[in-house]
Amino acid sequence: YPARLQGRTELMKGIQVQDLDKKSDERGWLIEVLGDELHGESKPFGQIHVSVAYPGKVRGNHYHQRKTEWFSVPSGTGLLLLKDLATGEEEQIRMGENALKTVKITPGIVHAIKNNGAHDMVLIVYTDETFDPADPDTFYQKILE
Repeated sequence: YPARLQGRTELMKGIQVQDLDKKSDERGWLIEVLGDELHGESKPFGQIHVSVAYPGKVRGNHYHQRKTEWFSVPSGTGLLLLKDLATGEEEQIRMGENALKTVKITPGIVHAIKNNGAHDMVLIVYTDETFDPADPDTFYQKILE
């Protein structure tokens, strides 16, 4: 059973889910996906990327041995599947416009997210280290189709 602290839920092996505060006005809306209080690290800044998954498509199906990532879906809808390599424990997290959150994914957790909506799903990912093609720390393992 998850421990809940001020909108933050702790799941398996350091996985954290942070409910996000959506601020709206006549122009649109914004959410802070990742700030110092969520990151909580003293490492150098890594990288942020944005990807789009078309309806029915999956992103991910891999894990990292040393990288930590934070996922947020500000547009569209998705189902995030997490699997702990050591224990086999699995978690499913609904994400998207009606379930705004940031999910911290720790090393050793296989992760994949599927666009289960009718429109494009936008995924924002922060990784705590910059991608190095010579040492990508990305290991394929299919857990979601």
